[in-house]
Amino acid sequence: MKKRILLILGIVSVMALLSGCTEVNVPITEDSEGFWNKYIVYPLSLLITTVSHALNNSFGMGIIIVTILIRLLLLPLMIKQTRSTKAMQAIQPEMQALKEKYASKDQATQQKLQQETMALFQKHGVNPLAGCFPLLIQMPILIGFYHAIMRTEEIAQYSFLWFDLGDKDPYYILPIVAGITTFIQQKIMMVGQENNPTMAMMLWMMPIMIVIFAINFPAALSLYWVVGNIFMIVQTLLIKGPDMRKESVKVRGAKK
Repeated sequence: MKKRILLILGIVSVMALLSGCTEVNVPITEDSEGFWNKYIVYPLSLLITTVSHALNNSFGMGIIIVTILIRLLLLPLMIKQTRSTKAMQAIQPEMQALKEKYASKDQATQQKLQQETMALFQKHGVNPLAGCFPLLIQMPILIGFYHAIMRTEEIAQYSFLWFDLGDKDPYYILPIVAGITTFIQQKIMMVGQENNPTMAMMLWMMPIMIVIFAINFPAALSLYWVVGNIFMIVQTLLIKGPDMRKESVKVRGAKK
């Protein structure tokens, strides 16, 4: 089941990436053709420019406000995804017990394992794919927003704070902040999964990748990453706060 979920996510990720990567350097306009451009990228580009013009052409503030707005709209999906992940983690001991009980690899035993696993999901009201669907909905929007920033030519004509939105951050402040906030976000999301080797690897890989990308991309995109990361940190603390406190108490109790 886990492999199927990862396969679905992998296929969707590749499709989402390929849907726009070939046009990442092509300016987005109202005349841009194709479903991806017409119904996802251009509306997001129009939203950025409209908000920025309303703020006296402050495209930096426009990107910040639209980033927060999109994250707020996606918040219910994130809450649903978090609850589903938590539910799956809660039944992991029972799932592991079933795997040990039906350890034989013959077809009859594996079929029995699947039946028992499905019965376990039904017993606890857990849908193993429920955590994937919110992610599948979010991905096109977030990737589309990335394209809207990269392909809206007007953004590159303005500056914000100490940097030009269309150029790289000359002092590398945004890339460093983007890397630090990515690390903090990953660290918070790891609470309760410290023994997960994949999560441990992502804890270091993601910040390094973000820093490298941010150094080489326009500052407008780095600004989007920083604001998005800060929002995600606050959001995760609010959603997972009670669980994090319980985990902290448990760890302190174990040390005593």
